[in-house]
Amino acid sequence: MGAGFSARHPPGLLRWVGRPAPTRSLPWFTFMNFLIDGLASAFGLIVTLNPELLQIIFLSLQVSGTALAVATCLGLPLGAFLALRQVPLRGLVLSLLNTGMGMPPVVVGLFLYLFLSRSGPLGFMALLYTPAAMIVAQAILAFPIVASLSHAAIVTVDPVIRKAALTLGATPLQETLAVVKEARYAIMAGVIAGFGRVMAEVGAILVVGGNIAGYTRVMTTTIALETDKGNFELAIALGIILLAVSLTVNLALRLIQKAGRVGSAITSWA
Repeated sequence: MGAGFSARHPPGLLRWVGRPAPTRSLPWFTFMNFLIDGLASAFGLIVTLNPELLQIIFLSLQVSGTALAVATCLGLPLGAFLALRQVPLRGLVLSLLNTGMGMPPVVVGLFLYLFLSRSGPLGFMALLYTPAAMIVAQAILAFPIVASLSHAAIVTVDPVIRKAALTLGATPLQETLAVVKEARYAIMAGVIAGFGRVMAEVGAILVVGGNIAGYTRVMTTTIALETDKGNFELAIALGIILLAVSLTVNLALRLIQKAGRVGSAITSWA
């Protein structure tokens, strides 16, 4: 029987006679244990309010929030101006804004680095590798989004709003404010979209910020660095926070859009 078995089966199989069959799922179990351990450590950092984790989160929110405020202060007036006034080269400006919405962040970081470096025209300001440089980079990325989406929101406002404001003797500024108020929900959606863009950005701020620990290190750059170092606990913890921020942004966008639809329906019914 032994000879027959050897003749019918490769010799390598004889090693497993009388032993448990080898399992091919061992790498999967190893991965799952590794993932569970990483998640447990990450939640431990979050629950215990790890100081390094909090510092990175607060800096991320500060940089992105400031950049969004700058982009909104510049982009909203430009979008309203292009929507309400007939100006030369308006089509070209809108095309540039639409193109800027998909601008690669690393390209923005590269050109901003050239401007802010010591040999660049703005080198005297000493902004390179500072949070200010990161704010400028993110504001550049958010600006075309806010401006373009604000323009699209204001253009779709019923012309009756403008005519009614002019009939009541409104000044150009009052007319603009009336139209902007009517389009406020869509404008807010554009601003939130800009915030989502800058919060998830890593290329530009890595180039101009330098990812300096305790100074210019934010969530996205820390995730990239810690993953490369093999420190997955901090990377996973920041990833969870970043996903939570993204979920909050999307929920806010959904609620704003829902409020806008309800408001439009009430106005139409009235």
